[in-house]
Amino acid sequence: MRRAAANAAYAGAAFLLAACGDKGATTEPKTQCDVSLLVLGVAQDGGKPQIGEPEDPAWADESLRRDAASLALIDRRGSPPKRWLFEATPDIRDELRRLDEAAPVEISVALDGIFLTHAHIGHYAGLMFFGHESAGADHVPVYVMPRMAHFLETNGPWSQLVRFENIYLAIMTADEAEILAEGISVTPFVVPHRQEFSEVVGFRIKGPSKTAVFLPDIDSFEEWDAAGTKIEDVVASADIAFLDATFYADGEIPGRDMSGFPHPFVSKTMARFAPLAEGEKAKVRFIHMNHTNPLLDPHSAERREVLKAGFGIAEEGEEVCL
Repeated sequence: MRRAAANAAYAGAAFLLAACGDKGATTEPKTQCDVSLLVLGVAQDGGKPQIGEPEDPAWADESLRRDAASLALIDRRGSPPKRWLFEATPDIRDELRRLDEAAPVEISVALDGIFLTHAHIGHYAGLMFFGHESAGADHVPVYVMPRMAHFLETNGPWSQLVRFENIYLAIMTADEAEILAEGISVTPFVVPHRQEFSEVVGFRIKGPSKTAVFLPDIDSFEEWDAAGTKIEDVVASADIAFLDATFYADGEIPGRDMSGFPHPFVSKTMARFAPLAEGEKAKVRFIHMNHTNPLLDPHSAERREVLKAGFGIAEEGEEVCL
């Protein structure tokens, strides 16, 4: 197992947001910058439409389809560009195609690394496509925490990827930065969430000028409070924060008491953040939305409410300059 290690000096760069054309979203002209984050997917693990939901209008209307939550980090300062994924989702084929369009390279799967938050299906299952049955990748670095590494090494088919050297495991340490290139680093931080097979982390992604937080899964912000970390401080320390928005509110899934579901409801997050300054609210991009979440409906009242309150909703193709 290996770790990334290097020294870096941080330089200035511009920061901007732009939505790029994809799946029917309202868009502005595509913007590229030297170092950026590209939103590849915004849905919960099962995507939208989800298996077993034949009435979902997204089956008939492709513009309503959304891939599982994933980001790409792109460094265009050299040729070819360097590219890192955050999560290897079940939708990785479509997501890599989206990345290829934004930052083309000769071999699509020759990534500079993949960062995994944890061992729930929407976050690592896409690794299966790197094996010899599909891409036959060669030594792709996969950045993981120790328990996650053990899970991949000791369970098939993931262990075969390690044994055949399609991937290699770069072990991370909580709160310790992985230096990827000049001015670019990624720091994992542990969060409370179901840990059946691995730790669960979010990532602080630092570019030459700006910093993003990627936190697609957490049980509750109140549990984090008890551990001494406030989500408000996490948002304040970043320029943009992609936050868990799995469910909008209790009652979203008919016939189910959702009060104990291990995710913060968007409605409660907005209420908690209500006292924040407008600039702090504007940093938030809600992501990892379940197929039932009305925020995925471009015409829903809930979506209008979120935007009116000053928060953002992550869009596939949105690019954030770092």
